[in-house]
Amino acid sequence: MQDIFNYVEAHKEEYMDMLFSACRQPSISAQNIGIREMANLVSDFLQKAGAAAEIIETSGNPFVYGTVDAGREKTLTCYNHYDVQPVDPIEEWKSDPFVPEIRDGRIFARGVADNKGNLLARLCAVHAWLQVRGTLPVNMKFICEGEEEVGSPHLKEFPRKYPEKMKTDGILWEGGSRDIGGPVHVALGAKGMCYVEMNIRTAASDLHSANAAVIPNPAWILVRALNSLKDANENILIDGFYDNVRPLSDLDREYLEKLPYNEETTLEQFGVQGFLLGLSGYPLRKRLLYSPTCNIAGLISGYTGAGGKTVLPAAATAKMDLRLVPDQDPDKIFTLLRNHLDKNGFEDIALSRVSSKPPFRTDPSHPLAKSVIRCVREVYGTEPAVYLNLSGTSPIYDLCSADKIGAVQIGVANEDSRAHAPNENIFLRDYIDGIKLVASVMDDFSKA
Repeated sequence: MQDIFNYVEAHKEEYMDMLFSACRQPSISAQNIGIREMANLVSDFLQKAGAAAEIIETSGNPFVYGTVDAGREKTLTCYNHYDVQPVDPIEEWKSDPFVPEIRDGRIFARGVADNKGNLLARLCAVHAWLQVRGTLPVNMKFICEGEEEVGSPHLKEFPRKYPEKMKTDGILWEGGSRDIGGPVHVALGAKGMCYVEMNIRTAASDLHSANAAVIPNPAWILVRALNSLKDANENILIDGFYDNVRPLSDLDREYLEKLPYNEETTLEQFGVQGFLLGLSGYPLRKRLLYSPTCNIAGLISGYTGAGGKTVLPAAATAKMDLRLVPDQDPDKIFTLLRNHLDKNGFEDIALSRVSSKPPFRTDPSHPLAKSVIRCVREVYGTEPAVYLNLSGTSPIYDLCSADKIGAVQIGVANEDSRAHAPNENIFLRDYIDGIKLVASVMDDFSKA
């Protein structure tokens, strides 16, 4: 692989320019800003890399699909997304989020970590292979969506409508990072998600707070409902919530025991004094990766502006995400939550589901998983940190579940990349090494 690695190093300015071009183009799916322009740009990048490209329309944002048919027995697919999060709060950015800037060895821009850096690293790996050797060791496919940041509402349409385009031997899925100065993360699974919204209204409009003596306050009702969901020890009190949680296997425990997790650095980055329940070591890692959650993501009610306003709110809203572990079903969890509210006297709270994803897992014995782990050792000279289960959620289930396709996550971000936050960044070195890693995986997987 040294000839290809040398080419990547010699052309890193070109590959940086491609990434900078991608980051200059806004593509905020939540606000429908720049989506079509970004889809066209991804199509251009695919063609520049040497792939055939097509834009596939949906009832939402389009997919961009690319192929390189090398006439090989094996096919490797890359799933990525080209949309990004909004930039708010803009005042906390140290530079324009859509004008990439290099500072202290890092590239700062919205989307550079999530997910344009990963997408471009994979395209550049294909480009380097074709420039150096003229052909690829595997057939390559690219599935790029524009709605990941809003829950991938149309992703499940792709395998159903285009089964031929989904035929593959493995998928490198979007995302992925490494500890700063430490091991590369190789992820084989992710938690599921049931994202819900609770709403309650008790009056036609906001009222003078003098009426609080005789008119029910929806904020208080909602607070009591939320308080019924968990106890002081973080146990989730929804009847049946834990019934289908899969017990940890010997394999789970084996990987969890040797998984590195720098607690001191994490606390410093998060700006907190300690972890929930005072946990550390193995119990902390176990809770982070294998425990379901019931999280309040947002609360809205009444007056929240500057100064005082004596108001009795007419309505209250809570947004919640419940992250799920194997074998929890988001449909069942939603039903259990509705039952819990009704049982505890909160029938008047309307419950709606915003999005949901089941948990996903690839067996570590899958050939692609083995190839990625081998290649991390080759490119970085260190053992990877292998996560059988991530603490976060991915839409990869929608692509892989029907045909039980194995998927592995590797990427160019780091644990301080600040995805979804101001000053999103990646290390320049990680981007170049990420290109080499994907190039190496293509070679190794072809022989697996």
